[in-house]
Amino acid sequence: MIYDLQRANTLKRAAAWLLDAILLCIAATFAAWVLSAALNYDSYVQQLEARYVYYETEYGVSRNLTQAEVDAMTPEQLANLEAASTAIAQDADAIHAYNMMIRLVILIVSLSILLATLMLEFAVPMLFGHGQTIGKKVFGIAVMRQDGVRINGVCLFARTILGKFAIETIIPALVGLMLFFGSISKIGWLIVGAIFLIQAFLLFTTRERFTIHDKIATTVTVDFASQLIFDTYDEMIAYKQKAAAEKAAQQSY
Repeated sequence: MIYDLQRANTLKRAAAWLLDAILLCIAATFAAWVLSAALNYDSYVQQLEARYVYYETEYGVSRNLTQAEVDAMTPEQLANLEAASTAIAQDADAIHAYNMMIRLVILIVSLSILLATLMLEFAVPMLFGHGQTIGKKVFGIAVMRQDGVRINGVCLFARTILGKFAIETIIPALVGLMLFFGSISKIGWLIVGAIFLIQAFLLFTTRERFTIHDKIATTVTVDFASQLIFDTYDEMIAYKQKAAAEKAAQQSY
């Protein structure tokens, strides 16, 4: 059990999370831009666009049609549109470019979020100490182990990578990508729904307002100014023993 727990204010936690989320999005976007250039993503976009333009010219059709425009087509125009769609679907170069685009998008999104998370949620807290991200530093909250001891690198890594990145961030992000590419399945929605429900359950039913990453790393978010955080487990035990002895000495028999 935590001795004299000073939980962080809910509004402060929310504000810190929002600031960190904004900074994470900025860092991830920059990382994605660098990775897309390094992996030559635009070349596959241009290859696919070139194949579309070729078949549009060949069959005299356009991709950017509304349903009303399709409904107004003559039988001959509809036949050309269907022929163009069939041709592009069977074009080996177009298929290769499209598949590479999907693979690179998944890779770029995953790596960019990972790099941003490692920098802002691991490297920065290691620099500041006490598990403080920029948002937590600004709003005066910190992270410690549930036994009241200062968080170490191993614990912070588990909290950041296993909890925040692997479960709370990348799974919903990949499900969102599958939705964008039209390949989402019920299993993906069920997984995201389960993560959301577990997170909500922990936040609203536990006294310490735990999150999934807190449970994985056995950490808790506290008010930095008022919370007593011990440097070592032995220091925490010694403090409790001293407090218990002082309490016993004050009791009357």
